[in-house]
Amino acid sequence: MSESVSADVIGKLREAVAGLKGTRIWKEIVEPQDAVLARFQPAFSPEHAAEITSDEFRSFLLMENNHHWSGLHRQGSRMCADMDKLREALAILGDETKSVADRLDQGPKMVPGMGKNIASAILLVMQPDRYGVWNNRSEGVMKRLDIWPQFDRRELFGSRYVKVNQILLQLRDALQVDLWTLDALWWYLDQKESDDPPPTGVGETVPGGMSVESEQRFGLERHLHEFLRDNWNRVELGREWTLYQEPGEEEAGYEYPCDVGRIDLLAKHRSEPRWLVVELKRNQSSDQTVGQLLRYIGWVKRHMAEDGEQVHGMIICRRADNSLRYALSTLQNIELRLYQVEFHLGKPETLLTASGRDGE
Repeated sequence: MSESVSADVIGKLREAVAGLKGTRIWKEIVEPQDAVLARFQPAFSPEHAAEITSDEFRSFLLMENNHHWSGLHRQGSRMCADMDKLREALAILGDETKSVADRLDQGPKMVPGMGKNIASAILLVMQPDRYGVWNNRSEGVMKRLDIWPQFDRRELFGSRYVKVNQILLQLRDALQVDLWTLDALWWYLDQKESDDPPPTGVGETVPGGMSVESEQRFGLERHLHEFLRDNWNRVELGREWTLYQEPGEEEAGYEYPCDVGRIDLLAKHRSEPRWLVVELKRNQSSDQTVGQLLRYIGWVKRHMAEDGEQVHGMIICRRADNSLRYALSTLQNIELRLYQVEFHLGKPETLLTASGRDGE
């Protein structure tokens, strides 16, 4: 990719901005911008950051309050476990006497759970005219547009963010939008280009016509996806494989963005030079699932694996039809895993007596 975004990409994005206006995403993300900034800029100011409360910080993480980012609240408990460290990290992020690269290399790593998505969202609120948001959504769309910067393998998080932000600032000027609206544009483009049903959230609905059974199955698989992420080290896969990490991001291997989609789970072997690409079979055909996984394996081989490193694949699903089994029988580097869900109702160990005390 060249240092300047091509005129062709700028033209496509201008058309997308025009299409964004008046949509539900515009009304629910772009229009509340002033209200969100008025509420949370004072909370993240250098004067208040030193005494910000857990409730104040957690309120920002809720999508119903920030009107922009879903999923941030998942890290609330981890981030607020040590409020002194969180306050110190916020003070560092807001210290404009230091370069943004130095701030990002120092502050987020002090607080478990403060990855690139939360750190850059806070920067946007602090200085909405200077800092854009880097999360899986923006990264994925920018990769598909071929405007993603190149990083050295050992390049630190802060330096990587500077490169990303330089492109975001260039797009802001070329499209004549602010950085908040630019981030909403990634939402809009991601919905238009995604093959999967979008998760429930701002501007997102379950596609019409989906059967109740299909909708329930999709919800179950979304919970499975999150369960594997949150409990990776406790499940069988975690014994051999570790979720891929990048500088400044503990969960980079979850919904890893690339220019052919998002990899459900990306892992590396704990002791051997091997990668694992995991695809959860959702509401798509077996052929679509296999084809998607093969694309991801090819992308990892070309862009991430070094010489001598192997790339394996795994499909996880509830049921496997013959089409899927026949296809996988010809592929030596892909295995199939089936999951089961059990739900039990048990009686309490003790019963209350007539007096209201536990029986013995």
